[in-house]
Amino acid sequence: MIIKKNIDVPEDVPEEEGIKDVLRRVLIGPDDGSFNIIMRHFKVLPGGNTPFHTHNWEHVVKIERGKGIVVNEAGEEIVTSEGESLLICENEKHQFKNPFAEPFEFLCIILNPERS
Repeated sequence: MIIKKNIDVPEDVPEEEGIKDVLRRVLIGPDDGSFNIIMRHFKVLPGGNTPFHTHNWEHVVKIERGKGIVVNEAGEEIVTSEGESLLICENEKHQFKNPFAEPFEFLCIILNPERS
């Protein structure tokens, strides 16, 4: 069993095209012996966004703090906030944005794309 304090996991800055003002922590992943499932924490700073993108795996998202915008495949912008959970299907185009004054934080849990 692995038990970690989230605050002890270093934040990194994802380097992807179209990403702006986003911090990430890999809370549980291959470095911890979890080779199939990866749990990440994202913090989208005010004015920040993830890319409008797709990938070949589904993921679940749990909003932890604040509120933000999730953009769906049709380009519709939907406000989402703390206490909500989302399922983003395989190859479904999506994006997270934060036009608000406070950070927008969420957990993102995926199957390890290198093993699926």
